[in-house]
Amino acid sequence: MFESMYNHSVDAALHGAGKDTFEAVRMLKAIQKENYAPAGGAAYPPGRFGQSMRQIAQLIKANVGVEVAFADIGGWDTHFNQPGALANQLTELGRALAAFYQDLGDRMADVAVVTMSEFGRTARENGSRGTDHGHANVMFVMGGGINGGIRGEWPGLEQEQLYDGRDLNITTDFRDVLSELVTHHLGNRQVGAVFPGYAADAGKYRGVVST
Repeated sequence: MFESMYNHSVDAALHGAGKDTFEAVRMLKAIQKENYAPAGGAAYPPGRFGQSMRQIAQLIKANVGVEVAFADIGGWDTHFNQPGALANQLTELGRALAAFYQDLGDRMADVAVVTMSEFGRTARENGSRGTDHGHANVMFVMGGGINGGIRGEWPGLEQEQLYDGRDLNITTDFRDVLSELVTHHLGNRQVGAVFPGYAADAGKYRGVVST
């Protein structure tokens, strides 16, 4: 029904977008029907995130022109019993990323993976063995052309160093990292079109990606 509606649209842009979308859906369904076996003995963990990373690896190997893919993993809102919950979450995240890296093998030279969150946690524990919504957090980057190491500045945990006296202070704009990938990995120098209002030429690059 939806495909018919788009096909008969008098709006040329809407008609074209609908046509491309439904062709992509058919292609993805055809790929997913194939019996896919991860390479290199990679074993993706059970759960939605592991399955998503497995599907992304499958799409990359299918050479269908994937440039950007997204997968999410929830459960980080650890207001209580954080030690146990965090251990489980980090295990799932780490196993899925390790399996993805192992599965792609030499193809990782052309792939970059970034982990990020829209919020962090408070610097100190609450009364329920957890932490509440916070300010800063950490990003991990792995893949081809990535300069290993730690980037950014440590703001400190002393009371006077915390944001509003409770949160880790932000020292690196997330766009500093993503703009490097857009520029050096995707080859798009028009960073301002990707991140409107961001001063990509203001010397903010952190050297995450090799040039």
